[in-house]
Amino acid sequence: MQPRSPDLCAAQPLLASLAAADITTQSRSNFFLAFRVMPKARRDAIYAVYAYCRLIDDIVDSDAPVESKEAALAAWEKELLTAFSNDRPRHPIAQALQDAHRRFGIRYEHALLVLKGCQMDLHKRRYATWAELSDYCFHVASAVGLLCIALFGCRHPEASTYAVHLGQALQLTNILRDVAEDAARDRIYVPKEALAEFGVSEQDVLEGKRGPHMLWLLRHLAGRARQEYALARTSLPPGDRRVLLPAEIMGSIYFAVLQEAERQGDAVLLSEVSCKLPRHRKLNRVMVAAAHTLLPSLAQAPY
Repeated sequence: MQPRSPDLCAAQPLLASLAAADITTQSRSNFFLAFRVMPKARRDAIYAVYAYCRLIDDIVDSDAPVESKEAALAAWEKELLTAFSNDRPRHPIAQALQDAHRRFGIRYEHALLVLKGCQMDLHKRRYATWAELSDYCFHVASAVGLLCIALFGCRHPEASTYAVHLGQALQLTNILRDVAEDAARDRIYVPKEALAEFGVSEQDVLEGKRGPHMLWLLRHLAGRARQEYALARTSLPPGDRRVLLPAEIMGSIYFAVLQEAERQGDAVLLSEVSCKLPRHRKLNRVMVAAAHTLLPSLAQAPY
């Protein structure tokens, strides 16, 4: 291997940061407004985490053969190990993750959990129990929160509990919002035990069959998401309240998505129905989160 020039080595963190920012900006995610309130160095680092999650999720959702997806995720597993062992990763997003690890201490095991969660999606299309689904949510969402609390600058151990519950809440919201999209891919995240409890079959979900049984099932799913939002709010450590403003903005926006999905009822089963929030409503949720964060009297108010 040829030695790298000093100029190229110096430029690499900047190029990696720009690549991560570009992916995050282009995605127009609900998270983008939350990231904007962070100091630049921490914002660049969280862009790297978001870009990593987006890239591996896109691998899973692509139309490529499963074998190709497995190979791509395996390559990313090697890149992670290289990045977190202070070697020289090749992918610019892996380089950005390495910089976030060096500067803010994000942990390899959390990044690996997210990857393992994506690998689950390659082969697992049904979940038997709520506990099984919770484990999946922990991998693909709570582990992301655990990566982020280091970037927010949290100092209290309770922040980890907050991150786990908020991750569960966000992922359950995603599952409710995307039930039709997932069914089109032959994925049903709602556990079989819940389907049986409410008298709904897998075929009902796949066909988007509306009716009272389905409606109560979806309301139950929304109720479980609400429980996780409440647990996140009550576990938020007071000493970390200000630095967790970005997370609270995420929670506030996603809670509004949950409310929209609840308003739609079983119409979320229709592919043409969207729970997307207009920009003015997202901005309103940013203001609500800021008020909850900055005004002690609103600290324990619901999302």
